[in-house]
Amino acid sequence: MPGVGPHRPDIDLRHEGVTVRLVAVEPDFWGLTTAEVALAREISALAAGRGLEPNPSRLQSVQVSVDALSHPPVIRFWKAVLGYDERGGEDLVDPQGRNASFWFQEMDAPRPQRNRLHVDVFLPEEQVEARLAAALAAGGTLVRDRSPEWWVVADPEGNEACIATLAARD
Repeated sequence: MPGVGPHRPDIDLRHEGVTVRLVAVEPDFWGLTTAEVALAREISALAAGRGLEPNPSRLQSVQVSVDALSHPPVIRFWKAVLGYDERGGEDLVDPQGRNASFWFQEMDAPRPQRNRLHVDVFLPEEQVEARLAAALAAGGTLVRDRSPEWWVVADPEGNEACIATLAARD
């Protein structure tokens, strides 16, 4: 789309419709700015001119929030498990902008009564070994080994992730 500058839309084309996602991804910011809102209005006007109607009822943005006493070791672990980029010292985002972001909220005291976080990460078989090694090198511990299909690893504060092959979903 000409004239959008650094505010490039992500366009998801599927049989049930088209989704245009606008998010500013800067080194220290991830979200909407007035520039993205203006571009969204322009795209909506172009679509309306072609007889298309917007349907925002299916739009959502998912963020996984992790409570942590010490951010650096927990962020390092999740960055390795997910293969994400760090933004602003408290967020991890998918470098391709397709999956949920992770936000790390600093706690001042442990809260053992709260549920532990559990995330499943499914990868092609040829990527699993390297991702598992990266998670362990980033301070994770191996909790359960169900190779060759899946492994459970935990971050330095005990939050768990399953690293599994895509074949494990069959």
